[in-house]
Amino acid sequence: MTGPFLHPFAKPAKPAFIRLVSGQGATVTTDQGKVLIDGMASLWYCAIGHGRREMAEAIAAQITALEAYSAFDPFTTAPADAVSERIAALSPIRDARVFLCGSGSEAIDSAMKLARVAHVQAGRPERTVIISRTRGYHGTNYGGTSAQGIAPNKAGYGTLLDDVIQVDADDIEAMSVAVEKNRGRLAAIISEPVQGAGGVFPSTTEYLQGLRRLCDDNGAYLIFDEVITAFGRLGEWFGATHYGVTPDMMTFAKAVTSGYQPLGGVVCATSVTAPLEADPDFILRHGYTYSGHATVCAAALKNIEILEDENLLPRSAAIGARLEAGLTALAADGTIAGVRGRGAVWAAALRPDQDAIKIRDRMLELGAITRAINDCNTFCPPLVITDAQLDSLLDIFATAAAGR
Repeated sequence: MTGPFLHPFAKPAKPAFIRLVSGQGATVTTDQGKVLIDGMASLWYCAIGHGRREMAEAIAAQITALEAYSAFDPFTTAPADAVSERIAALSPIRDARVFLCGSGSEAIDSAMKLARVAHVQAGRPERTVIISRTRGYHGTNYGGTSAQGIAPNKAGYGTLLDDVIQVDADDIEAMSVAVEKNRGRLAAIISEPVQGAGGVFPSTTEYLQGLRRLCDDNGAYLIFDEVITAFGRLGEWFGATHYGVTPDMMTFAKAVTSGYQPLGGVVCATSVTAPLEADPDFILRHGYTYSGHATVCAAALKNIEILEDENLLPRSAAIGARLEAGLTALAADGTIAGVRGRGAVWAAALRPDQDAIKIRDRMLELGAITRAINDCNTFCPPLVITDAQLDSLLDIFATAAAGR
C-alpha cells in the first residue's frame, strides 16, 4: 500500500522506501540502524557532510532574531545582503549582482527570464531564442523542462516554452548552425560545465570557449548552469573558474548551503544588469516569496565559512583522483565499460548486460549509496568523506558491479 507522500522521481505505485533518520559526516543511518556511506552527497549537494552542529546553531540564531521577511520592495535583510555580497565576491564575474530564489529549478527559470527581459530593456525584444544541449538537466519548472536535453523528463507535460531548442551536446558545429539559423533572435545559450544528472559528461575547455565566442559574436548571453558544479565540486567556487571561461550568468543551488536550507540563485554580469538598471522606473516583475529568505541566507553564509575554514575545495581533487583510479581499474579489468568525470563528480559507465538500478540496490544492501542514471552509476560524495570511506565505497561498487 502506498503512503500519502507522492515522491519525486519515483514510481507513484511504489509501496515502500528506505527511511533515513540521521546522518554524520559522509554517512546516513536508516530507521533499521543500517549505516550507509553517502556516495552522492544526497543529491549532489551535501558538501560539508551531514549533522553539522554549527549549521544548526547558525540557523537557530537567525530564526530567533528574524526567521524571514519578504525582500520585495522596499525591504531587505542583513543575511540576504551579506550572502549576495559574499557570492559576488567569490564569483569570476566582475561587478556581479546576485538574484536569490529557493532552488536550482527556480534559478534556471530566473536566468532564462532575465536573459529575455534584459534584451527587451536593451531594445532587443526579438531576442527570445534560448539554446540548450542534449543530455542537459536544467530542473523541472516549465522553463527548465523546456530546456531539458533528457527526453523522458519532458514527456507528458504538454506544450512547453516556445523558442527553446536543443542541439547535440558535444557538437560545437551543430551549436554554430543553430545560432546562425536564429541570428538576430538569439537570447542565450545555456550549458552545464559538467552535465550531471544526464550521466556525468564533462565539457572540454575548448567547447565552453566555443560557446563564449558564439555568444560574443551574436550578441547573446552565455548562461552556465552551475547548480551541481558551484561551491567546490570542481575544486573552485564556480566551475567557470575551473574552466577559465566567464559567462554572463551562473545559476547555483545545492552546495551553497549543503542542503541544510533550500537556496538557489543567479549570479549576473553587468551585461545583464545594466539594461535592467538603465531605466530608473523599470520594475523587475519576477521573484519568489522566499527570495532572500533570511534563515536560508544565514545557512549559506555558515556553509561557505565551513568550506573555507576547513579548506574543503582542494579536497575535491583528492577525492576525484581516488575515484578515478578505482573506477579506471575496474574498467581495465572489464568489470565496467568505462569512466567519466571531473573534479569530485564521476560516473561508472556500465556494460550492456549490467543494470544500474540493480547495482544501486545491491550497494544499499552492502552499505553504500550511488545514483543509477541510465547506463551508469554516479559518484559525488561529500567533500568531508575520508579515504577509508572512499575505498569502502569503491569496494562495495566493485562487488555489486561484478554481480556478487
